[in-house]
Amino acid sequence: MNGFVKVAAASPVLDVASCKENVTKIECLLRKAEREGVQIIVFPELSVTGYTCMDLFAQQSLLNEAETALLQLVDGVRDLNLLCVVGFPVVAEDKLFNTAVIFQKGKILGAVPKTYIPNYNEFQEMRWFASANRLNGDSVQIGAESYPAGADLIFVAENRKNVAVGIEICEDLWTTVPPSSLLALHGANIILNLSASNEIIGKNDYLKSLIEQQSARCIAGYAYSSCGFGESTTDVVFAGKGFIAENGYIIGETERFGIEEKMTVNDIDVDYLRHDRLANTSFAQSAELIGESRVRRISFELPEYRGAFSRKINPHPFVPSHDSALKERCEEIINIQTNGLVKRLAHINAKSAVIGVSGGLDSTLALMVAVHAFDKLKLRRENIIGVTMPGFGTTDRTYQNAVRLIRSLGVAFREIPIKEACIRHFSDIGHDGVTADVTFENVQARERTQILMDIANMTGGIVIGTGDLSELALGWATYNGDHISMYGVNAGIPKTLVRYLVEWTASNQPDQASKDTLLDIVATPVSPELTPADENGNIRQKTEDIVGPYELHDFFLYHFIRFGAAPQKILFLAEKAFDGKYDNGTIGKWLQVFLKRFFAQQFKRSCLPDGPKVGSISLSPRCDWRMPSDASSAEWLENIK
Repeated sequence: MNGFVKVAAASPVLDVASCKENVTKIECLLRKAEREGVQIIVFPELSVTGYTCMDLFAQQSLLNEAETALLQLVDGVRDLNLLCVVGFPVVAEDKLFNTAVIFQKGKILGAVPKTYIPNYNEFQEMRWFASANRLNGDSVQIGAESYPAGADLIFVAENRKNVAVGIEICEDLWTTVPPSSLLALHGANIILNLSASNEIIGKNDYLKSLIEQQSARCIAGYAYSSCGFGESTTDVVFAGKGFIAENGYIIGETERFGIEEKMTVNDIDVDYLRHDRLANTSFAQSAELIGESRVRRISFELPEYRGAFSRKINPHPFVPSHDSALKERCEEIINIQTNGLVKRLAHINAKSAVIGVSGGLDSTLALMVAVHAFDKLKLRRENIIGVTMPGFGTTDRTYQNAVRLIRSLGVAFREIPIKEACIRHFSDIGHDGVTADVTFENVQARERTQILMDIANMTGGIVIGTGDLSELALGWATYNGDHISMYGVNAGIPKTLVRYLVEWTASNQPDQASKDTLLDIVATPVSPELTPADENGNIRQKTEDIVGPYELHDFFLYHFIRFGAAPQKILFLAEKAFDGKYDNGTIGKWLQVFLKRFFAQQFKRSCLPDGPKVGSISLSPRCDWRMPSDASSAEWLENIK
């Protein structure tokens, strides 16, 4: 299933010390999870007895009842395939252990005792339970049989070796070095946490941050289940929290404070986790810290993936989905771009910044960044030279927007038409000047670049590049034309994000004229305007009609570079993300275009100008992406077929 494992965190409504009733409710949730195709499920801490039994844990009647109920549960769900983990008090070596019991298909596979036993504030577990560190043997007896036990157990899917499950219990997560850190370094990539964390003001936000951070440090999936309604409220309240996280992000959670059973189900991508562990060399180096420590690996069989795909796939992975987060992201990006340019201007003592302003999105963003940089350096805006260079395809709309924007910002304005120079050049090289081929287009791009470079030389300044990350990926730039600059402020910005950045700058403009112009630029179709306009003077050459929708290409780029995903998986994810907008044939068509262009155009990226890295993806040959310019795309294209 393209590397996905369906995991659930469940919280039943329990009756304290009523073990038979509790396992009945657990079984109901197990059968519900099986129907939904869940492959691995975790329940709360001490879910067989209830966490709040207190001194009843010293009662033999409760312990006997718990053991009988657990064995009945294990046997009663032997027809289910999913891997189950429940909380249970285990007696061993005259000590009581707060334990996770792991079972599948009617067989107990092992038991993992809690390592860190809290004994502060409202917690007094040391009154009843011993730490896993005090378990002298390597097994415990449950019923008539003995089973592997210890905090060193990892459960490995024998039919999918890249799925390995580690377990910790509640307080273990809150410690300086959680057991999951060591388990992850030994290969566990899905961590399950059985918990009984009570509610106090602010604790839930802190807990979420712990789960996110631990899943990120371990580069793992993390499923957390905490007890809820039904536990005693003598002194504390439990809300039945369930979280599923993956490598730093919560991807699923239950509501708090409900009085019904809860279960959150989501798909953890172990292929992406594996990619990040391979790519992050510090993860492998961290394994040196564990020295001679060992783990025991216990096999289980991961059920076949089935049921509905639970994971929501973001069609625009570069763009935050919430307005507040988007505004914060835009401000942060503008600051990164601005500070990058500020350093370069200050270092070379530049007297000016020269920008070709077309009235399109990319040049507008570059101009706004230059304005921010000059303001920060307390330099006069008049030393920013905005140059508009009308050509054969320039429309009145883009021309007027370029002029209005330059003048409203207080930037120096220069207009240099390029038609006559291009016509002369066509004559020199023997081109008819009419056929709108690649030469016709590139002559204009190189003429504009030459003009900007020469003005920069004359004014003691630098040319600010306008090309964005998406164009670099597709090679949608003229080599030694708009491909070249002296500092490319947009090199790390994907096209789907450029539009939002320009909108953000518009919302922060003090004057209405600038704001109106910026918003009209946002609404203008993306085009290089290198071929003549139509009979009505409108843009004829629309980039997305030629190379495909940028939202698709940015999606492809993100998964191809960020996770090294195979085309087949990218296609699967895109079909889920864009369901109802693009059919599968359309997605496949443009994915082939992306791959062909990405491989064929690497030579342009190999000599890329300097520019700031902004997000997790950069195509700079000096920073993140090193690729031979003559690599073949054949294997990737074959993978789609």
